[in-house]
Amino acid sequence: MLLPEQSPEQKGRYVRAMFSAIARRYDLLNTLLSFGLHKRWKQYAVAVAAPPPGGLALDVCCGTGDLVFLLHRRVGPQGRVVGVDFAEPMLHLARKRAGGARGVWFVQGDAQALPFADGTFHAATVGFGVRNVADPLGTLRELFRVLRPGGRLVVLEFSRPRSRLFGALYDLYSYTAIPWVGRRLSRHPDAYWYLPTSIRGWPDQEAFRDLLHQAGFRSVWYRNLLFGAVAVHAADKPPGRQEGRPAAANPSLAGPEGRPEVRS
Repeated sequence: MLLPEQSPEQKGRYVRAMFSAIARRYDLLNTLLSFGLHKRWKQYAVAVAAPPPGGLALDVCCGTGDLVFLLHRRVGPQGRVVGVDFAEPMLHLARKRAGGARGVWFVQGDAQALPFADGTFHAATVGFGVRNVADPLGTLRELFRVLRPGGRLVVLEFSRPRSRLFGALYDLYSYTAIPWVGRRLSRHPDAYWYLPTSIRGWPDQEAFRDLLHQAGFRSVWYRNLLFGAVAVHAADKPPGRQEGRPAAANPSLAGPEGRPEVRS
């Protein structure tokens, strides 16, 4: 079990091992525990991200690829979408789901050190992932770096319910039903105990908005879902001169077979 006094490095190793262990049942558990609502939330997040047709989009902490495939529908056959995750078993399932679809790639990588050039992507998403990284602000700064000027980041994440009554019911569900179901279906001793404990320590909507500002984003806003238990945060990279390593001149990024350039 992850303990509060453990270091960021220990948290990273723990979270990677946990998600690797539950990968096979991950999609089923998401659907059961959210009563299927996570699919609607993700559709809304991608609609807010609004990558342009033919554009290049990124999903970080992509898991088995739900947001990647939704983004791919938005960018169309001329667009490109990259999913990044640090758990290879998740990526294995995502690649199987993709079935060799053109314009979709999955890359194993660290959200805190993304292997892409500055100013690469038109839009980026993170679904229930920023909370799990050791350095959330550093991750947001990395996402800012790889977005093109004028690009948009959308973060779908658990948050703080606005109603005391709903908050109390949500806590009861989170600390009883979620761990019980998760433990039996995932066969991991504490994977779904980690979920409510990590949510409780996560910044509320306004505090996360401040983190996005600290990372350099502007035009930051959020919309509460499920009475605030979940929130969609949107933030734009200001238009202007791109600092650092230049982005490629077009969405194909001139990589092999149209792949985005990945730095080693």
